[in-house]
Amino acid sequence: MKINANNLRIGNVLEFNKELWTVIKLSHVKPGKGGAFIQTELKNIKDNRKLNERFRTSENLEKVILIEKIGSFLYKNGPTIVIMDSETFDQYEIDESVIGEQSIFLIEGMNIIINFYENEILSITLPETCEVEVLEADAVIKGQTVSSSFKPAIVTNNIRVMVPGHIEIGSKIIIKPIDGSYVEKSKN
Repeated sequence: MKINANNLRIGNVLEFNKELWTVIKLSHVKPGKGGAFIQTELKNIKDNRKLNERFRTSENLEKVILIEKIGSFLYKNGPTIVIMDSETFDQYEIDESVIGEQSIFLIEGMNIIINFYENEILSITLPETCEVEVLEADAVIKGQTVSSSFKPAIVTNNIRVMVPGHIEIGSKIIIKPIDGSYVEKSKN
């Protein structure tokens, strides 16, 4: 599907130079002289190479349409991740590199989005937030309330995150898999 460079968004997948690229950074530039352009940072879907590319605002690009299916993470077997399509119950084995650094946040039974292109899994999208349990943290200081001071903690899957001082061992917290940042204490 052809789209105008002005309509490009972060997360779009493009077919460029006969390869598939994901837009990871984007800025509209209007220099004092000359025409406006779109400055992008692209990441190759197959081998994670990065490419900085400029597109004229009037340029048409080939946007790839992905088929999204809801699935769930089943288990990890070494560098292989096993996921299941929630509608057909088909199971797929994919390499951990398809998910990248976010793979450490996978929890059994977690709902995910599987992105297909021509019957091949291109990427996996994790939920915006997930709930984890605090396994290790420094002791709570009496009278400490929610404040801007953070301390290190180890949560499910041995992930190190920074949490507010009032969070204690056994607490369930909400974090963002995209960067591992603390969001809030779970209400459960």
